[in-house]
Amino acid sequence: MDDESLPSVCVLDASTYVGFWILKGLLSRGYTVHAAVQKNNGETEIEKEINDMEKEEERLVVFSVDVLDYQSVLFALKGCSASFCCLDSADGYDDLMVDLEVRGAINVVEACAQTDSIEKIVFTSSITAAIWKENICLEADVDERSWSNQEFCRKLKLWYALAKTQSEQAAWALAMDRMVNMVSINAGLVLGPSVTQQNPRTTISYLKGAAQMYENGVLAFVDVNFLVDVHIRAFEDRSTCGRYFCFNQIVNTEQEALKLAQSLSPLISLPPRYEHQGREVHADRLRTKKLNKLVEGTAYL
Repeated sequence: MDDESLPSVCVLDASTYVGFWILKGLLSRGYTVHAAVQKNNGETEIEKEINDMEKEEERLVVFSVDVLDYQSVLFALKGCSASFCCLDSADGYDDLMVDLEVRGAINVVEACAQTDSIEKIVFTSSITAAIWKENICLEADVDERSWSNQEFCRKLKLWYALAKTQSEQAAWALAMDRMVNMVSINAGLVLGPSVTQQNPRTTISYLKGAAQMYENGVLAFVDVNFLVDVHIRAFEDRSTCGRYFCFNQIVNTEQEALKLAQSLSPLISLPPRYEHQGREVHADRLRTKKLNKLVEGTAYL
């Protein structure tokens, strides 16, 4: 496909860690990108990079939006054929932030439904929207049909998992009601360049309950470049539908857990002179049958 024939697409919120890498991936493939940046107090490192890129990249247009302001979202979407919706709180998560993220997701999906040019929403969610419930350890397979239990998340104060569960469910309900074509990418813990500096609070929020995730065989991570590729494939492949778990590896041995912790230093600190035994192996439960089909080139229903 020639660059000139590629449609314009919107990334919202482009100032999140995942959103920024999706933005760069789309530009590298020749797309014209509307970078919708959530208004914050002060300019973050990622926002500065986006503003600098706009001066050099003619296919990049930056929009300042408030996801709770429906009209600002509509303005950013104008003329785009797809919306990559990746909402994350730069300030971490609590019960109030759960509500704000749900309201933001509803606004984005409704704005997409009212934008005639939009053909598909690619909604970034999380594996934590599928793994938090009683007795997950008794399930042999955990796949895209699984949802986290909201009351269980509230009881353990897993605000990040609750936000991702509620916002994704709200997005799906509205997309189906409005007959909007949507797919969701349920990502594992996102790793990549400068992640501890540029995405610290989201990373820490994801890892709340990491010990239980590890013991239950559902602690998984994904490289941000692979995650970006899956998002773009999900947009370009017309046969994609539903949810897609997206991760590179499940952490199920002590050695792998130690390696993950070291890669996230100094966000995660290890006890002095820590030595792993490396003997226990936890059964992994997450399945990626749909993802495998998508990456191989054929989406799977």
